[in-house]
Amino acid sequence: MESRQITVGDRAWTVRIDGPESRHSVLLLPDAGDTADVFDQVCARLHTSDLRTFTVESSEGLDAAGVTAILDELGLPWVNVAGCGAGAVLAWQACARGFGRFQSLVVADRGHPATPGADGTVTDAATGPVEVPTTLLVTKNLPRSVADASGRFVYGEFRVVEVDVTDVATEAGHELATEIVLRTSLW
Repeated sequence: MESRQITVGDRAWTVRIDGPESRHSVLLLPDAGDTADVFDQVCARLHTSDLRTFTVESSEGLDAAGVTAILDELGLPWVNVAGCGAGAVLAWQACARGFGRFQSLVVADRGHPATPGADGTVTDAATGPVEVPTTLLVTKNLPRSVADASGRFVYGEFRVVEVDVTDVATEAGHELATEIVLRTSLW
């Protein structure tokens, strides 16, 4: 595994790079408080599917412009992106602001930021729609109704997958990896 420090503004971000040399890349964004280790099993499965992984060590303090800057620094013009929790919110925001930069989006445990959550609050009303094929994994923390309402912010194929866990990355990594692989296939 390779590790790179990438400076964006006045902050440095560590990105883990692993997997076979491939034209198919996946950017993984962890939840707040999680490190890249949370995706180790997911990455192992993605590598066997000929996918190269780029995992941000921590997504805390990172924004959509920072994601684009990291991709530029890594020389990745086009990627698939996946995120869990706060990383999912960041993935939604990056895809909404980065038209033509992302091939697909797989998010877990968070609906589109402009969709009211279970408690009725909106995370970020300014986040526009995404125009990429999107899969949203519903967990015990995300009501199906929030996931379904997120569909109106997806201008592309939209799937909702229910997973009976609290934390997808640690409890259902195999399911997350499967959904990412399905989204990276152009069949």
